Amino acid sequence: MDAESDYVTTESKEAGGGDEGGESVVVENKPKEKKRKGGGLSRYILIRFLLIFPTIFILVTLVFFLMRATGDPITAALGGRLTPSQLQERIAEAGYDRPLIVQYGDYLWGVLHGDFGTTFTDHRPVLDILKLYGAGTLELVLFSLIVAFAIGIPLGMLAARYRDRWPDAVLRIFAILAYATPVFFLGLILKLIFSVNLGILPTSGRVSSQGELTMSKITNPSGLYFLDALRLGDTALLSDVLQHAVLPAIALGLLTGGVFLRLVRTNLIGTLEQPYIESARSRGVGENRLARKHALRPALIPVITVMGMQIAMSLGGAVLTETTFEWGGLGYQLSQYMQARDYVAVQGIVMMMAVIVAAVNFIVDIIAALIDPRVRY
Repeated sequence: MDAESDYVTTESKEAGGGDEGGESVVVENKPKEKKRKGGGLSRYILIRFLLIFPTIFILVTLVFFLMRATGDPITAALGGRLTPSQLQERIAEAGYDRPLIVQYGDYLWGVLHGDFGTTFTDHRPVLDILKLYGAGTLELVLFSLIVAFAIGIPLGMLAARYRDRWPDAVLRIFAILAYATPVFFLGLILKLIFSVNLGILPTSGRVSSQGELTMSKITNPSGLYFLDALRLGDTALLSDVLQHAVLPAIALGLLTGGVFLRLVRTNLIGTLEQPYIESARSRGVGENRLARKHALRPALIPVITVMGMQIAMSLGGAVLTETTFEWGGLGYQLSQYMQARDYVAVQGIVMMMAVIVAAVNFIVDIIAALIDPRVRY
């Protein structure tokens, strides 16, 4: 008998008190549901985690060969400062006269052992630079995400609430301006208004000179000034850190906040038109409660999904933001090393940013899978 047939027919016989006349009895069985293959949160997380490694490998490979497309790093960094014989001697010492594939293999081996090379301009291990300035960029991105959520979610809800009315039109124009305005231009405008004209916020840096002295007393600092100030319990230092972070966070956060605003508005409008929302509305549930309690969470799923891409954009914008505000992070250091043509340092910093983006996207995928089970399949 076919195991997947929808009906099973059983012949009843007259023997043993069966139905009279030997009539056939048709017993209807529901078709068995096939188990969904590939499901399960743990399997989904494992697959996403394993995908990080080929992603990083591809990024490392691209960065390496693109950097070498302009020639060897020593010629790029020191060309014109040394005589041709000195330059060739330095190239031979560093091993850049060997075949490119051999250099690539040595670079991969070094990366696997935590060796990203040494800068040519200041002779510092690239790994030390990543440790010292990576926390600064991470802190700036976190502050900017707080600004983005504080702007995008409530204003997106407000725009959806007043759909096709003047508040909606104003907020949509604001969102377009927010993500269309260049970060460096917005940063300069904010500095002119709040630092030069009003004099209420600092113009540059992560903390004041006095704050730097206080930070130097911390044992095993995390590099995140906000967290270190909390560890010390110094309210004056904490206020100093936050004052320096306000303008860079706003300049970078508005870029992402404008995207979040449009996404929340569009998805909230679509969610509010769903049948279960209409059913709740017919029972007398208020519009504000419908938006906050019933429609907001489904509307936030696309926002969380694109968060990884927005963080990647924030890291790109961090280069301009940190340069504008002289923020001590990887973006600022990257701009300095690019001007000096120190491609070994540039290669290490770009690769670290790529690793951060891959890791953040992995975390975002997990959050999206926890909120929306459909993502796992």
